Amino acid sequence: MKVNQLFFLSFALVVTLAPPPLFGQVDEYQKKRELMVDRDIRGRGVKDKRVLDAMLKIHRHLFVDESQRSKAYADHPLPIGEGQTISQPYVVALMTEALHLKSTDRVLEIGTGSGYQAAVLAEIVKEVYTIEIREVLAGRSAERLKILGYRNVTVRNADGYFGWEEHAPFDAIIITASANHVPPPLIKQLKEGGRLIVPLGSTVYFQMLTLVTKKKGDIDVEQITPVAFVPMTGEVQKKK
Repeated sequence: MKVNQLFFLSFALVVTLAPPPLFGQVDEYQKKRELMVDRDIRGRGVKDKRVLDAMLKIHRHLFVDESQRSKAYADHPLPIGEGQTISQPYVVALMTEALHLKSTDRVLEIGTGSGYQAAVLAEIVKEVYTIEIREVLAGRSAERLKILGYRNVTVRNADGYFGWEEHAPFDAIIITASANHVPPPLIKQLKEGGRLIVPLGSTVYFQMLTLVTKKKGDIDVEQITPVAFVPMTGEVQKKK
């Protein structure tokens, strides 16, 4: 399969997805989600109700391997295979809130991973386009998001450095892997006034979460907080 080929949601999942609870029932993870949101997200300063509601609604345990489900609502990353992780819930919420999203927005995500961040975005905005360079993860996430009913998310297996020109311009872009610079094609694909958030830095142990806003062809840069993400791969590693 070629790297730039779109996935048509035909991959089999390696995890079992349970159906949502019936009306009036409380699923076994609900209290853990409530605690996660109250203590680790709202309790650490995230205020956007849409973000809080999305993370309360989404069953994060369905985005990790069955062996990791007991840890799914702890505030730390978890392995998802292929040397990648699902991000810490607080960081997912922080990055989402920082983009100041609107319901009509079209958002590009670089680094689909498990699909969890894409699901959070999909609860808030009109359209989500998400790119994953690892074929296995792209396939799993495409199928997972389809099963969970996210019709406003499109998954592509490609190198996110180049963005997704066919669907540009984007109101916002979120990069969920660290990079030593902001890829120029992504700046080009941002709308005027668009926002891009990225863990920016050259080490594997420390980066600065950075918000870039496009204004009159130039960019404003705001540093938010130190973070630690797995590195972005592909073309970005050739550029220093």
